[in-house]
Amino acid sequence: MSRTIIISNRLPVKISKNKGKYVLKKSEGGLATGLGDVYKSGSMLWVGWPGIDIPEKDQPEIAKQLATLNLIPVFLTQEEINLFYEGFSNEVLWPVFHYLVTYARFEQAYWDSYVTVNEKFAAATQNAFNEGDKIWIQDYQLLCLPSLLRERLTDTTIGFFQHIPFPSFEIFRLIPWRDKLIEGMLGADLIGFHTYDDVRHFLSAASRLTPVTFSSNVISKNNRQIIVEPFPMGIDYDKFEKLPLQRQVLAEIDNFNSEKSGRIALSIDRLDYSKGILERIRAFELLLQLNPKFIGEISLFMIVVPSRDTVPQYKELKEKIDQLVGNINAKYRTLDWVPINYFYRSFPIETLSAMYSVADICLVTPMRDGMNLVSKEYVASRRDDTGVLILSEMAGASKELNDAIIVNPNNIGDIMNAIVEALTMPVEEQKEECN
Repeated sequence: MSRTIIISNRLPVKISKNKGKYVLKKSEGGLATGLGDVYKSGSMLWVGWPGIDIPEKDQPEIAKQLATLNLIPVFLTQEEINLFYEGFSNEVLWPVFHYLVTYARFEQAYWDSYVTVNEKFAAATQNAFNEGDKIWIQDYQLLCLPSLLRERLTDTTIGFFQHIPFPSFEIFRLIPWRDKLIEGMLGADLIGFHTYDDVRHFLSAASRLTPVTFSSNVISKNNRQIIVEPFPMGIDYDKFEKLPLQRQVLAEIDNFNSEKSGRIALSIDRLDYSKGILERIRAFELLLQLNPKFIGEISLFMIVVPSRDTVPQYKELKEKIDQLVGNINAKYRTLDWVPINYFYRSFPIETLSAMYSVADICLVTPMRDGMNLVSKEYVASRRDDTGVLILSEMAGASKELNDAIIVNPNNIGDIMNAIVEALTMPVEEQKEECN
């Protein structure tokens, strides 16, 4: 029976070492959440990096454990992690694709490692491949992989999906290896993005950098046709709708409701400069400055999931967040009210579901985002159709959730006005917007 082989930078499990033994735990968030249920529902393999540097002597043991879950590991050395993942993926592609080019570092060693690691993924996939299997490659860490697999497995069907934005040609052309990245992606038969804007930007880059032609989102190359389309990523709606009915979640909802004073605005982000966290905090501070009647009436519950906080730019971002939150709380807090409840940690999905259920407002205001599933999770969790979603126009989800209050994330006054609108919106109007 033919299978689908999912390939991503990381496997959908976390591996840790406890008392000399490796322990596998299901990952939460990101790609693992988005594709986890699809992966379990059919005949699939998943190829990816286990997430940590595993000594060569322990690799057979890990591979054996992962095989029972239909997971195929690609083991990376610490140097490859530094150059391929921390380097090219996150210091070249991530900032450029999010239009933050001042953060990019174009190092030749980064590119060399990126190609080498993509070749490692190609070899691991080829070893696991059976005749008739289909291949589905995920995201920006593996842009060279479609063409590498096309060379090895000429007749197979290869799909590629990018989970982050694809920039305009004027931004993308800043990358020295831009043509090689496009050629790598063109090894796929189907290339998917979250939005039509991303499709348009990719087609423009491909036609300018490589000798291909396209018509109606179909690229012609070497007697092959490559379809490029938008496929907005969704969530398991039923799962998030039913979570608030679970006993554990109901208990947490009761606990939150008993402790909260006034209304709650919720934001959930990974620590990253593309998420607009500082602007959101400043907008909330502006709300308290210009609308003192809301002091004591609304609290911002802000969850920031730790990410790369040893990297200088991220460390600096965290320090700015800590300082700004501290200053606002020191200035406005009262004996029984704290303006910003700031959590620098991750939470289990049950706790997140409870927070979605009690939050009157959800603030999703990234500077640039491929889709942003938090917005969809919040909507799905509101079983009574109340609550207000404030959503950045720079997030892919804004193209679908157009009944949300749409804001420009660079305009803190715009965000503040949206919060005021949300706080004064009648319940009947909230329910109309949901329906």
